[in-house]
Amino acid sequence: MRDAVPIAILLLAASASSFAQLRPETSQAFDRYVQRAERRIQQEQASPASFLFIDRLPEAKRAEAERRLRSGEVLIQSSGGAELPHGLVHDWIGIAFIPGATVQQTLALVQDYDHLSRYYSPRVQSSRLLAHSGDDFRLAMRLREHKVIVVMLDTEYQVHYGRLDGGHWFSESRSTRVDEIANPGATDEHPQPPADQHGFLWRLNSYWRFAQAPDGVFIQCEAISLTRDIPAGLGWLVKPFVQSIPRESLQFTLQATRKTVLENSSHIARSEHDHDD
Repeated sequence: MRDAVPIAILLLAASASSFAQLRPETSQAFDRYVQRAERRIQQEQASPASFLFIDRLPEAKRAEAERRLRSGEVLIQSSGGAELPHGLVHDWIGIAFIPGATVQQTLALVQDYDHLSRYYSPRVQSSRLLAHSGDDFRLAMRLREHKVIVVMLDTEYQVHYGRLDGGHWFSESRSTRVDEIANPGATDEHPQPPADQHGFLWRLNSYWRFAQAPDGVFIQCEAISLTRDIPAGLGWLVKPFVQSIPRESLQFTLQATRKTVLENSSHIARSEHDHDD
């Protein structure tokens, strides 16, 4: 019990001294980073020859990447990132392959905005579609992240879908609200005031691409997020969130999408086979 006292005091001190507000200069620097990234993204998705990042690899490396993807691996790599005044940009890109699936099946899953917690639990606790017009969607999600401590976030996004051709689709998702929740699940839960938030996530943009192949679908996602920087003396508390969570979250999302679409497409194939019999 004596050892628990200093630990409790340390936790209390850390939680009280690790608040971080999003400053205007940090937000503006993130917007500039995103503008540069989106110019690159738009150039890449303008042609089937550059649509996926593996399309731009040398032939031997591309063949090896496709072999690994078809064996079930999810490939993740850094696509940049930056240190900003009082903040950090995390930029990760990942790709997976779903054998036997179609782009339409995959889009049906990722656009099922009222039921995302079925596919992405425990990271997605709940979700709902707020508005829909043509290729544009507005949605809300409650996110849960657990790394040393548990953080619950209420988030909202604007999402736009487009396509290059019948076999190449893309989407652009930009966060419009990110609130850290105090006392989640309790009767008095509420968004933390900006001055009382910890800055574990301030912004989250996701850029998806879906490419049809003869034997399945390639899914690619680039996630660009903004978090606080790492304060001196509190790296043990903040560092796991701001360094590992963005990559782990992207890998989890791609794996969960692959798993669910694969299960759904297999079920459809079995049903069609039984019907033919």
